[in-house]
Amino acid sequence: MKAVTWRAFGAARDVLNIEELETPTPSKSEVLVRLAFSGVNPSDAKARSGTRPGVTKPPFDVIVPHSDGAGVIEAVGEGVDAARIGQRVWIWNGQWQRAKGTCAEYICLPEAQVIELPQKVSLETGAVLGIPGLTACHCVFANGEVAGKTILISGGGGSVGFWAVQLAKWGGATVLATCGKRDVARVRAAGADDIFLYDSDSLSDDILRATNGNGVDHAVEVEFGENVELLANVMASNGYVSAYGSAKRMQPELSFGPILFKALTVDVTLIYILPKAQRAAAIERLHAALIDGAVNLPKPNFFSMEDAGAAHECVEIGGRVGSVLIQI
Repeated sequence: MKAVTWRAFGAARDVLNIEELETPTPSKSEVLVRLAFSGVNPSDAKARSGTRPGVTKPPFDVIVPHSDGAGVIEAVGEGVDAARIGQRVWIWNGQWQRAKGTCAEYICLPEAQVIELPQKVSLETGAVLGIPGLTACHCVFANGEVAGKTILISGGGGSVGFWAVQLAKWGGATVLATCGKRDVARVRAAGADDIFLYDSDSLSDDILRATNGNGVDHAVEVEFGENVELLANVMASNGYVSAYGSAKRMQPELSFGPILFKALTVDVTLIYILPKAQRAAAIERLHAALIDGAVNLPKPNFFSMEDAGAAHECVEIGGRVGSVLIQI
């Protein structure tokens, strides 16, 4: 099979190559998926570049990148219902703690990691459910139902944030979002009730004014280190913060007092290790939202396997609109 591989840390165009690898055969409880799309996420670029904290060498001799993807089941191993052959599916954790990910013509995985797509959901959308979709869904609903609550979503124009705005609105919340000037119109169209420029000097006061001084019940936070002081100011007592990123400040400093006297809960989410029951709940809810037509995504940025280096660069540069997909 044809696959994109890397063998050493480095710049995308220097280390990503096309190779012919042996097509895998499904073992017991596994399925073989013929892939249509491979989703590229920031974590994939960080893994390839060697910038993950504490990682000093590649974990495997040859790595096929990417954890997200979608395609069709072509074969099944022992113990798997043969009726699954031909299913349109999406994948989670395709390359988490394993060498062979989704940027190849085929992948073998335990069948639990290969989820049948709802009939009306495209393979392109399926290829971004594993990390952006599940992260947003879990973060929005991590503390239960959101109907009647006020939710603040930072980075509403980003991959996860844009999902989160729509899912929170679908769930019945009043949605506040921060974003840059370029994204205001589309974040509003996604359902945000109030939008604030993330670099505004009056951001904290503006958010509190939008809540009539009552504060925010739940926050979905992409930059915890940068925004922890803001959160301490704008959250309501007993508020809940779902934090899934802190790239700009990985060693944040915070004042414990304001957090203590509001009794805030800070829930740090790493979607790769989400417990089984929570993952199942997020998958079920995510499918329900998609079936309801509650989520509309921007057109993806498509790349060929030969242009995998450019795809990684597109993710690394940032500022894009739409997911980055490699068409297999």
